[in-house]
Amino acid sequence: MSQIPRDRNLDSTLALLSDGYRFISKRCDQHQSDIFETRLMLTKAVCMRGAEAARLFYDGDRLTRKGSMPMPVLKLLQDKGSVQQMDGQAHRHRKRMFMDLMTPVSIQQIGDLFADLWRTRIERWRDRDEVVLHEEVQEILCVAVCRWAGVPLSEAEARQRTREFAAMVDGAGAVGPRNWRGLLLRARTERWGRDVIEKVRAGEIRVAEESAAHAIAWHRDPDGRLLDAKVAAVEMINLVRPTVAVAWYVTFAALALHQHPTCRARLRAGDGDYLECFVQEVRRFYPFFPLVGGRVKDGFDWKGYHFARGTWVLLDLYGTNHDARIWDEPEVFQPERFRSWDRSAFNLIPQGGGDYHQSHRCPGEWITIELMKRAVSLLTTAMDNDVPEQDLRVDLSRMPAIPKSRFVITNVRATG
Repeated sequence: MSQIPRDRNLDSTLALLSDGYRFISKRCDQHQSDIFETRLMLTKAVCMRGAEAARLFYDGDRLTRKGSMPMPVLKLLQDKGSVQQMDGQAHRHRKRMFMDLMTPVSIQQIGDLFADLWRTRIERWRDRDEVVLHEEVQEILCVAVCRWAGVPLSEAEARQRTREFAAMVDGAGAVGPRNWRGLLLRARTERWGRDVIEKVRAGEIRVAEESAAHAIAWHRDPDGRLLDAKVAAVEMINLVRPTVAVAWYVTFAALALHQHPTCRARLRAGDGDYLECFVQEVRRFYPFFPLVGGRVKDGFDWKGYHFARGTWVLLDLYGTNHDARIWDEPEVFQPERFRSWDRSAFNLIPQGGGDYHQSHRCPGEWITIELMKRAVSLLTTAMDNDVPEQDLRVDLSRMPAIPKSRFVITNVRATG
């Protein structure tokens, strides 16, 4: 067996916080290898990038997500008892509950709800001096997904829930106050989630049988038992929170439209499949989550390297999406590249890779794409606006990254 290249630093935690999204790829380039070993939080970690690494990570059952995230991150993004913390048949059984919700009709429904709420907001935005798009889209998404799921949400409550879900996403890649705030607000959200589940089960909240709230509240694990109310609440949160996180992508889509006006013109002209190409390029090009972790279940060999049981493995999502061996001129925003994309499950991995039903790939990826398409269509055909001077820099050491100004628009007017 070959020796995995090793970082010389005693611990690279501070370097990860400094380099952010570029941490793994930067060191892969230094080692001239797609794999290297380092220490993070004094724990040995094997870092990898590229399509072959993604195939190893997602294809098969060699890695588990248990123990693969620091507890503060786990609490914000998944939590104990969630589908992402399961393996084998138990994982596939729970995952099926989510995948059954991802029908074309259901995805169309959430897209319609989102678009209707956005159009209503345009009327409000017309009367405001400026609009912080990122914050507005978070609330639109929160209301849309809760209505779609059958979860009751008053207007006042929507603002509170949006703040909580957004804080979970924003705090997941941070150390210190941003993370602590997300954890504090998550505790409130979990109490709300348990209350919703218990009221659905008690008949105090009536939801449609085809709704997500009904599916989660009445889901039974392979042993035939209902989920514990706390676990059911976690899974409901794991449906709503990632949908609110789509606001990060929508903000980057707005930034792309601003920075690449020729794209806006082609989208307004209805250029064939260009809308989907544009959305996929936003997902490839802009930073979402930087990496994902797993633990080796049983030792195995791969490409001349040995992976011992329990080894912590980190896959570079951002670096794989910017791998020059996969993507021609990866640092250039070029939607047309997706007209010849091979649709591999292992080279475009902003939300993970592999098979939706068998692996830990995000089950809501189709919803993400649909909501992004709706948002881009609304930004290009339903409204016009000005983009005033502001700080649109994207700091790749901040995780999750976002334009510093959160994308401010002014002089909003409806056009269609």
